[in-house]
Amino acid sequence: MQVRVVAFGIAKDILGANTLLVSISPESTVSDLKNFLCENYPAFNKLRSFSIALNTTYADDNAAIQATDEVVIIPPVSGG
Repeated sequence: MQVRVVAFGIAKDILGANTLLVSISPESTVSDLKNFLCENYPAFNKLRSFSIALNTTYADDNAAIQATDEVVIIPPVSGG
């Protein structure tokens, strides 16, 4: 299946675009997507952390991704 991934901040810089169409298997999880991103865009490995949101809610690594999900990469944030 294909999912559209939206990126912000440093994640957008790593991808070179604010959206990416990714082909993943129908049983893929957030962890699988993170592994895909790290393998295909090695700069993700250098981030302290990054999260994935599914449909405006932070998702844990075991969450299943559906073809209709809005998938967003949440880069690390710093506060002041």
